[in-house]
Amino acid sequence: MMDHALLDLLACPACKTKVQLEGEWLLCVSCNRRYPIRDGIPVMLLEEARMPESTGGEPHQVGG
Repeated sequence: MMDHALLDLLACPACKTKVQLEGEWLLCVSCNRRYPIRDGIPVMLLEEARMPESTGGEPHQVGG
């Protein structure tokens, strides 16, 4: 289970927007990237992010 105090501190590393809990994923409310939660630990890495199926692709790389 994800600690809601921690959830309030987390932001999407791509767009710096709030994330919300959605099953075993953290969903960015702005860019819709989904970050996995493994063993109760959020994996907030762009390389691990997934875009919704309906957008037809992987997220674009941000930064260098």
